[in-house]
Amino acid sequence: MRVILYTGKGGVGKTSVAAATALRSADLGYKTIVLSTDAAHSLSDSFNFPLGNEPRLITSNLWGQETDLAQTLEDNRRAIHDYLASLLAWRGVDDMVAEEIAFSPGMEELANLLYILHYQDEGKYEVIIVDCAPTAETLRLLSVPEMLSWWMTRLFPLGRKLITGVRPLVRTVTSMPLPSAEVFKSVEDLYSRLYRIHGLLTDDEKASVRLVVNPEKMVIKEAQRSFTYFNLYGYLTDLIICNRLLPDRVKDNYFQAWKDNQRKYHQVIEEAFAPLPVWDIPLFEQEIVGIPMLRTMAKALYKKKDPTAVFSQRQVQSIQKENRHYVLTLALPFSSKGEVSLIQNGNELTIQVSGFRRNVILPRALAGLTAGEARLEAGELKIKFQREKAKGSE
Repeated sequence: MRVILYTGKGGVGKTSVAAATALRSADLGYKTIVLSTDAAHSLSDSFNFPLGNEPRLITSNLWGQETDLAQTLEDNRRAIHDYLASLLAWRGVDDMVAEEIAFSPGMEELANLLYILHYQDEGKYEVIIVDCAPTAETLRLLSVPEMLSWWMTRLFPLGRKLITGVRPLVRTVTSMPLPSAEVFKSVEDLYSRLYRIHGLLTDDEKASVRLVVNPEKMVIKEAQRSFTYFNLYGYLTDLIICNRLLPDRVKDNYFQAWKDNQRKYHQVIEEAFAPLPVWDIPLFEQEIVGIPMLRTMAKALYKKKDPTAVFSQRQVQSIQKENRHYVLTLALPFSSKGEVSLIQNGNELTIQVSGFRRNVILPRALAGLTAGEARLEAGELKIKFQREKAKGSE
């Protein structure tokens, strides 16, 4: 089974690209499902075809799904929701408001992501295309398994024992509702599923992320930041898709400045994400809605290539802790040994080596440190980060 997640800043066209990819995959004969983890579903609009909580056949080999959180929560995660609602009501929150708040932020995206696991176990589909929420929400969503793992292994067992032990005492002094055994079991089940989904999505042979960008400064910055964290959490990015490029045949002088700007930022995209492939989609003369236009987009993007292939099979940047230092490793496969120039400005690092330029957005753990020693070996640049010594210290 192949899983491909499409994300990007809101408005870049990621839903259209995800839908076009799913259609191309189905046309090649793969049993494909495309689903949305975005709370603001728009797949139906893209296909111009009504979708709902259950997979619906759109065309040969292609199913689509836009899930409904209320129905999704009818499984064992309902126990968690009901407990949160009762706790809020106990604190004096209006019942209706408590019911709404208990649908915690990210719960819908999380519930939708777990469908991937369901479809893997079911074995009905060969390809799963995911139209993700905008990058900030997607990053928060994909970081959940990592964070929950720490909580489950360290604090959850203690909390469960504590609640079990003090339950009789608490009932004599307060009416505050305590989580039941069913709630704890639901949390354990949710963690088990998240652990499995994390394993699937970090399997480079099965899953990858594709970033959709426009040649615009703010879009590129957000995509760089997302790319850094995808690498940090172990998710493979195998392709960058630059959407809505003005085609060469547009000759009107009115658009010349726009075309020049796009050309400049396209070069920035290539520098920022190298050595990942960057593929382009032109700005079309009409809106990308409906199967014929989605096929046109897919043809422009993939030409004769199979969209389910893995287009880059290695992490192009990683961070490890070595002794007391962090080391950022960047893949520079086409660079030879030469002078390395580093310029750091806050959370941005610009690297120049042997005519190769790369701009990296640093994660928070490195943004407060200083880039120091850098060495190039075996097609990889290793940069050591350390705390800047105070003046007068040795």
